[in-house]
Amino acid sequence: MSWSDEYRAKLMSAADALKAVRSGERVWIQSGCGTPSTLVDALVARAPELHEVEIVHMKTLGNADYTRPEFEGHFRHRGLFLGENVREAVAAGRADYTPIFLSEIEGLFEHGELPLDVVLMQVSPPDAHGYMSLGTTVDCTLTAVRCARYVIAEVNPRMPRTHGDTFVHISQIAAVVETEHPLLEMHPEPFTDLHLRVARNVASLIPDGATLQTGIGGIPEAVLTCLEDKRDLGIHTEMVPDGVIELMERGIINGQRKTLLRGKAVAAFVLGTQRLFDFIHENPAFEFRLIQFTNDPFVVARNDRMVAINSAIQVDLTGQVCADSMGTRPYSGFGGQLDFIRGAARSKGGVPIIALPALAKKGTVSRIVPVLEPGAGVVTSRADVHYVVTEHGVAYLHGKSLRERAEALIGIADPRYRQELEDFAVRAHYMERKGAAVPA
Repeated sequence: MSWSDEYRAKLMSAADALKAVRSGERVWIQSGCGTPSTLVDALVARAPELHEVEIVHMKTLGNADYTRPEFEGHFRHRGLFLGENVREAVAAGRADYTPIFLSEIEGLFEHGELPLDVVLMQVSPPDAHGYMSLGTTVDCTLTAVRCARYVIAEVNPRMPRTHGDTFVHISQIAAVVETEHPLLEMHPEPFTDLHLRVARNVASLIPDGATLQTGIGGIPEAVLTCLEDKRDLGIHTEMVPDGVIELMERGIINGQRKTLLRGKAVAAFVLGTQRLFDFIHENPAFEFRLIQFTNDPFVVARNDRMVAINSAIQVDLTGQVCADSMGTRPYSGFGGQLDFIRGAARSKGGVPIIALPALAKKGTVSRIVPVLEPGAGVVTSRADVHYVVTEHGVAYLHGKSLRERAEALIGIADPRYRQELEDFAVRAHYMERKGAAVPA
């Protein structure tokens, strides 16, 4: 049978394809802009027939109706990185959160700790050899395809065809569902003057020839706009946003001084708009790889001058970083923060950065805190932290004592909170009050 005959034999409706899901099974859903919304809707439509189906994914876009209260007992979500569409369900106890480094997720599938039954994904139409591209979102999905019992592909001509480790052959797929609709988009967060002030401090740490890990949010977007005077930058990251397009078109990001996959922008997925989808389509400047490759700290470290830029919810006076929860309430996930912080720390000339505004909640709460909120998760340990950046400056913590850390972090906190932070640091015996004896 030719691949085209095999393709036609596997072609069916979404409703028929989703009949393969059985009660008690585990379903992987491709994430981000690759979220297969037609297949997800068809799965939800089967809810009355199904019980205790576990749905596993990272941050998806669009609706996650399977987390609604009326579907308890039918579906339960396990989040490996939480998006806004599932946070409420996790907080309410209807869904679960698994703290894990992105670089280690695929090992759960491969080693049987989290075996998969069914994969739902969205791909480009097949090429002349029967290969379909995962397009915007390789992430962990290619490994999921290799490990699952049954793979369902939503084939959408709007999905870009991307280069690298992105291809799935029709022989690896059990069911094909043809659709045609725009991909789900994630529009860049507009950055503020505050974000720009933080970004300028971050940009001051980025040398020419650096390889960048980019992220989501106002600060990463603002950082990209502050790099116009840099030369020969490269990309090695889990995620690429729209902001790289102009820098690549202008030759500022060209990868010519990269020490790993020179000339290639290496990523596991993109989160952006149609403009970005068009830019990556058949673009040989991009090399899409599995997350277990892009985020492996040992691989990251092979990039000289690796600059990892990550954010935080809180940083305490000893340097502990909370980035995945609001107290006991899970908010996002470990993501690639520690993967890249550790990789950059071991890179020749590497720069591991935690960047955050000094204040939260419209300027009413300090993000530099005496101690983390009760129940807050430590994503990056104080021994791993090197640079902490706010709009008020840069604190370098690596190898520093608790006294030196407290002094440096108080120096980049919002001025309105510095006295409060100093008072705590004195009571905790981290430091002595300047010009006064430490109270007994």
